[in-house]
Amino acid sequence: MPPKLKTLEDIKQLRESLTAQTADIGHTVTISGGTCGNASGSLKVVEAMRSELASNGFAGKVHVRVTGCQGFCEQEPIVIIDPANIFYCRVSPDDVPEIVNETIRKNQVIERLLYTDSATGEKITKESDIPFYLAQDRVLLSQNRKIDPCSIEDYIAIGGYSALAKVLGGMAPEQVIKEIKNSGLRGRGGGGYPTGRKWQQCREAAGDEKYVICNADEGDPGAYMDRSVLEGNPHAILEGMLIGSFAIGANQGYIYVRNEYPLAVINARKAIEQAKLFGLLSDDILGRHHFDIEIMRGAGAFVCGESTALMASLEGKVGEPRPKDVHTVQEGLWNKPTCLNNVETWANVPQIINKGAAWFASKGTEGSKGTKIFALTGRIKNTGLVEVAMGTPLRTIIHSIGGGPNDGVAIKAVQTGGPSGGCLPAEKFDLPVDFETLAKAGSMVGSGGMVVMDERTCMVDVAKYFIAFLQDESCGKCVPCRLGLSRMLEILTDITEGRGKPEQLDLLEDLGETMTETCLCALGKTAANPVLSTLRYFRQEYESHIQDKYCSAGVCRELIQYSIDPNNCTGCGACLKACPNKAITGESEKPHRINQDLCSKCGICKDVCKFEAISVC
Repeated sequence: MPPKLKTLEDIKQLRESLTAQTADIGHTVTISGGTCGNASGSLKVVEAMRSELASNGFAGKVHVRVTGCQGFCEQEPIVIIDPANIFYCRVSPDDVPEIVNETIRKNQVIERLLYTDSATGEKITKESDIPFYLAQDRVLLSQNRKIDPCSIEDYIAIGGYSALAKVLGGMAPEQVIKEIKNSGLRGRGGGGYPTGRKWQQCREAAGDEKYVICNADEGDPGAYMDRSVLEGNPHAILEGMLIGSFAIGANQGYIYVRNEYPLAVINARKAIEQAKLFGLLSDDILGRHHFDIEIMRGAGAFVCGESTALMASLEGKVGEPRPKDVHTVQEGLWNKPTCLNNVETWANVPQIINKGAAWFASKGTEGSKGTKIFALTGRIKNTGLVEVAMGTPLRTIIHSIGGGPNDGVAIKAVQTGGPSGGCLPAEKFDLPVDFETLAKAGSMVGSGGMVVMDERTCMVDVAKYFIAFLQDESCGKCVPCRLGLSRMLEILTDITEGRGKPEQLDLLEDLGETMTETCLCALGKTAANPVLSTLRYFRQEYESHIQDKYCSAGVCRELIQYSIDPNNCTGCGACLKACPNKAITGESEKPHRINQDLCSKCGICKDVCKFEAISVC
């Protein structure tokens, strides 16, 4: 049985013991084992590594650590060899014997497995020297690299649960809340509400029965920050919730997580079990607090990212929002005072307690403190999870960290904040990423999604895509959202299919402004952002679709036509063979033709043509 931790000294002694146990290990092989790594084959690399080390006599001499996501998803599977900090990427099981023989046995670097800087062509040996990491401030994500998420010992060894011991070792609840308030931490789930203020309001609410909730539902299915933190460092969330529950006066907590995130559920459950075995979730936590946590799985409804809808789902009801004339800190789950924060918010709490409010407040801008994790994806070289200080310019994230365009096509825009976020043009990339600045520009920090788009992207089609998603996910409870989204989608469909009229642009703006003012919940109030922001910055594309019946990006099928240039066509027959509708005809070595009546405008012919003979007009 593991030792029951009853005092700060118990935790300190266990940490010292764990550190001593690893002192004689020569090498540590760290392999990313989050969802992104597993999808790329990292578990097979882990299996091969353990087998190869055993067969070469390294069992017990080399430590293999399987971690959660380390952020650089584009380069998975990732293997890092310490203490030399050698970074190998896109590793396959076939590479493992060479890694063991050359790097573990001989301390030699394998050049072909190193990361290649796309800007300079340089091979980079150390993880710490890779540009993707250099411009980041990895407060939370750096911990994923240091621990096995299924090992409470790993978490304790790097200082885990020392913040809880500090709090329960002598701080009053009011002192904890003051520290969080002084740090400037704001909710990382979208709205950016001051965390310390929410805690204080919940503590001051009438009633002895109170709850804390971790929202790991992640309303944005394309943004996987919360999932990766919960997968890779579940004990940080538990410790944050324990501290918050003490400050608020709650004895029961829930982690609400999407059922589609099985690894996050598995790792969180293991963490809860381990915390109970060590006496950190019980009726007597370090002699001063009692608290328990349960995991509740959600069905993946976008609207359940909204606090009242999530609580309704927790109660077994339909997941739909209710009016907030009485806030959830006063009447939340089962009409009891409830404090809800998301994964990233809870994970920041132990760091603030350990390092101090001033340390956290030293990062970021005046109104947006600390760091923020973003899921960077789209038409850029480097995709993955990035963590930067609030206030970092969009340009730094997209070009310095993301590496810029992945194939030379100019970047046109970035959409921030998930499906309800806005689209900002390239000329706005010097804007700092913080709550107020992005909101003023027509977007938001939101769930932390960041999708980069280039000149091949039609902004009208982008707006249509997100409105279709939001319409599908809307609960339909309030009229402005239910009818507003449907009418918006009808208009956008008309425009992309060549039936648009100039007056519809004013109607779109009116609809968007009405929804922003009158919808019941945050989903509806922000749902018009994709339309309003693209109208604001890319209005000429809407006008071109309506007046010229032309899509400059060549995306809207009803407004484009594929043609073959007889001067460039060699009659190779590649397009003829690839066309699924047999719309292309022609003899061998003679120019081919496209029958427009049969062409479905799928673009396959253009993709297979090696002579640039097929164009879109």
